[in-house]
Amino acid sequence: MRPVLILGGYGNFGKRIAQALTADNVPVVIAGRNRTKAEGLAQTLPEGLTSIAVFDAFVELGTQLQRLKPAVVINTCGPFQSSDYSIAKVCIQHGVHYIDLADGRDFVPGIVALDAAAKAKNVVVVSGASTVPGLSSAVLERYKHEFAQIDEMRYGIAPGQKAERGLATTQGILSYVGKALKPFPGNEGKVFGWQGIYRQKYPQLGKRWMASCDIPDLDLLPARYGIKRIHFSAGLELGFIHLGLWGLSWLVRFGLPLNLPRFAKPLLKISDMFDAFGSTDGGMHVTLTGTGVDGNPHSREWFVVALDGDGPQIPTIPAIVLAKDLAKGVAMESGARPCVGLISLERYMTELEPFAIHQYEEAKLS
Repeated sequence: MRPVLILGGYGNFGKRIAQALTADNVPVVIAGRNRTKAEGLAQTLPEGLTSIAVFDAFVELGTQLQRLKPAVVINTCGPFQSSDYSIAKVCIQHGVHYIDLADGRDFVPGIVALDAAAKAKNVVVVSGASTVPGLSSAVLERYKHEFAQIDEMRYGIAPGQKAERGLATTQGILSYVGKALKPFPGNEGKVFGWQGIYRQKYPQLGKRWMASCDIPDLDLLPARYGIKRIHFSAGLELGFIHLGLWGLSWLVRFGLPLNLPRFAKPLLKISDMFDAFGSTDGGMHVTLTGTGVDGNPHSREWFVVALDGDGPQIPTIPAIVLAKDLAKGVAMESGARPCVGLISLERYMTELEPFAIHQYEEAKLS
């Protein structure tokens, strides 16, 4: 079996993907620019299934693809808000399947620009193989048949304070904090990043602060599922950190020339100083409201709660599932597309069974 090449393979998500693939006897190549980190992770993985490659993906990828001959490339090298499709294009040119964990609002839908080239080379290109839109669309696929019309989707993610946080994810969020988001279905007036705060109650976790975020779902899901209003938010477990970032969002909104992504690393270090006051537990919520198939008002609530620091496993599942199938030769339609409706909720949760992760659902009729 040809290996899966993981770019950023020793990072927050890359290492979890490598662990899951090798546990299912899929060989991997841990790639990145830091040999020490790559070797450190490789030593913890099955020897016969793991190798490393030290290179800059934006410079040497073509040469490395010829040398390593992977079946699939998984790109975890964010932030994707400021990235381009150069890595995906090189993969297509060499006839290698490509998957990324992008969360950039423009980046993920824009991957369809590569559709013709991917089909010509008979390769699969998938962007956004992560919680959004991978898991969010899986929830919609599960429950859409209960609705004649989904009027509103309100959902969000609230990680635990002690859960591992990646630098690229932090940079991505900071890139739009305090800035006006592009219009999306159902928003009244302007919506600003990390504003519109409210409190959300979760099973086992209690209430968490939430704030508006910019993600590809805002464009992809209404178009796919006919949703009239959509709102996505994210939250930090410790209220004073969440509200502190909310305060910074007002400085950006008022026009101060703050380049927040530049300060992602020190802000992460400051946040880590307060880990003793938080937990490793986080969750995701989805609330759908509209008209049921019987013509009456209908709503559905769904939650997933991750304990014991297992929350970062959730974003990795779409990439793991797709990479397993492609590496094992499972037939999949070629072309380039966002990760919408590609993985069932049942399979998603099956992959998460080894971890302290639980889902809750409740249908409400009125």
